[in-house]
Amino acid sequence: MSGASLQKDTFKIAVVGGVDPGAVCKLLDKTFGSLPSNAEAMPVADVIAAKPPQRVFIQLDVPQTVVTFGGPAVRRSEPGFMPACIVNHILGGGGLTSRLFREVREKRGLAYSVREQLVWLDHSAMFLGTSGTCADRAGETVEEIEKQVRQIAAEGPTQQELDDAKSYLKGSQLVALNTSSKLARTLLQHQLDKLPIDYLENQNAVVDAVTLEDAKESSAAAVGRGSAHNYRRPRPKGRSAGGHCAVQDYTPAGRRSARHRPDDAAQFIF
Repeated sequence: MSGASLQKDTFKIAVVGGVDPGAVCKLLDKTFGSLPSNAEAMPVADVIAAKPPQRVFIQLDVPQTVVTFGGPAVRRSEPGFMPACIVNHILGGGGLTSRLFREVREKRGLAYSVREQLVWLDHSAMFLGTSGTCADRAGETVEEIEKQVRQIAAEGPTQQELDDAKSYLKGSQLVALNTSSKLARTLLQHQLDKLPIDYLENQNAVVDAVTLEDAKESSAAAVGRGSAHNYRRPRPKGRSAGGHCAVQDYTPAGRRSARHRPDDAAQFIF
């Protein structure tokens, strides 16, 4: 790796365990002391997905219909990040308790799996999700995912969902720190996110501070600025590999201007 991309003022290290701080500092200085001190990084503009709402169908030779979806979300540095994080957990990150799991798999049996998460970078953020289903139920699966995304964007979570999510996120911190490697990853991520050194001690208080009003206000930004869906399916017998392509636009009220085909692989952005 070149010195232009690895420099002291941008280099982050996390060390945990039964070590002597002085010895660690000497070892780090010996290993990385020759790196240049000041980075001359090129400026990077913030990026927000600006594609208009649409659905694109793609025919692929794959053994299962795979749906992927996503869209712009809230960056780590924005004030609404923690409420947005909780909203994303309620929508699709809570495993067996998430809205998507409950509505898509448990109630309707549409998919083998469905999940969603918030992903953030320095200059962009997005929510990303995926689901696996059979070809003849792909259309229903996408419709239900779309419904749940729109609903939480418009209405936000309930008080019970918020309370349950906050309790889970606080409890999960203990599991996230139960090994040295997990603790090191967490501390490194906190540095990359430019969080204060005592953030780990105060994180539960940050979660507790999120109110239902906060969550509702952040819901649209968390998942409602648009999302992309891809679903892929095996090629039907007797059909060529060329596939079918269609675009589907949405009005603000959510009405669709074109009808999708559930038997084709597809990408959706709404």
